[in-house]
Amino acid sequence: MHLIVRVKDRVNYWLMKSEPEVYGIGNLERDRTTIWDGVRNYQARNFLKSMQVGDVAFFYHSNTNPPGIVGLMQIVAAQVVDPSQFDPDGDYYDPKSTPTAPRWHTVKVEFVRTFSNVITLATLRDRFTPAELLVVKQGNRLSVMPILDRVAEEILELSPAKG
Repeated sequence: MHLIVRVKDRVNYWLMKSEPEVYGIGNLERDRTTIWDGVRNYQARNFLKSMQVGDVAFFYHSNTNPPGIVGLMQIVAAQVVDPSQFDPDGDYYDPKSTPTAPRWHTVKVEFVRTFSNVITLATLRDRFTPAELLVVKQGNRLSVMPILDRVAEEILELSPAKG
């Protein structure tokens, strides 16, 4: 059963990484929504800028054992100015960015569900090629990436809801 609300004709799928010690699926479940801030890679930023309200993102826990997809979230606001770029004491400060000319945009996401099992990177590598799913490409460090519809549907089949 899918809990995704389609607010446009076409839903795009994404994979978004976060370290669970920094912000994990449990945090999103508790908070219900959050701004996906702190992305400082231009290609990942461009992917964030192309997201639309109603798109679906797989939540991927990185830098953990085992890394993998742990749940789903939905984009509920697009083209959000990333506030972390303006905090001179923060890790994601960008001195070239100003409120009138921000360099970094992001999205606001909403919790959809946690998977009952982690879909590990090893499982993803067994099922998909790097051409099908960027996260399985050796050395890929992008924190945000698109997912093909067919691949997203296969991942959803691997992911029963928790409980």
